[in-house]
Amino acid sequence: MVKGSVRFRNFILGLLVKRSMSGYDTRRLLRNLGGLLGTPSFGAIYPALHALLEDGLVTVEVVPHPTRPPRKIYTITDAGKQALREWVAQSPPSSTDLRAFIMHLMLTGDSICDRLTAHLRQRQEAVATHHSDLEQAARELGEQPSLGELVAIEYGLAIASAEMAWLEGKLAQLSVEQPDAGCR
Repeated sequence: MVKGSVRFRNFILGLLVKRSMSGYDTRRLLRNLGGLLGTPSFGAIYPALHALLEDGLVTVEVVPHPTRPPRKIYTITDAGKQALREWVAQSPPSSTDLRAFIMHLMLTGDSICDRLTAHLRQRQEAVATHHSDLEQAARELGEQPSLGELVAIEYGLAIASAEMAWLEGKLAQLSVEQPDAGCR
């Protein structure tokens, strides 16, 4: 996650929709996701929170504590909710950037099924392209690739294959479980 990136700031807004949090709470939540999104430093989280505050997308309440420094609790504003809705409505990047996909997926989870399905299909296309590119790279390694090159390409192909299988299964599941919600 890039310090101060628009994507990261919007993702923090999405976390604040669920509940108000401090910077420490935000970092702990991201860390608890098991590295799925990386674990940003406080040097990335606090500048993002301050930028959101300056833009009027969050408010901050300072909660005193008798034995520790006061906690700053950030809460999303109506303007922040609107900015988040606009960001989530956009398609996620069409690259194979897993973090961008996961961020959009987490925040799109409560959106209409059509949007969620569109995100999953877009990811499916990107991963299929990535898989094809890896197969081409394997062919270009020649007849005697190094063991490291071979293992790296095989790893990438295995990950892409597993993700494609998951995406196919999830799309099929959504079309069965949510047929009236636009999941086809």
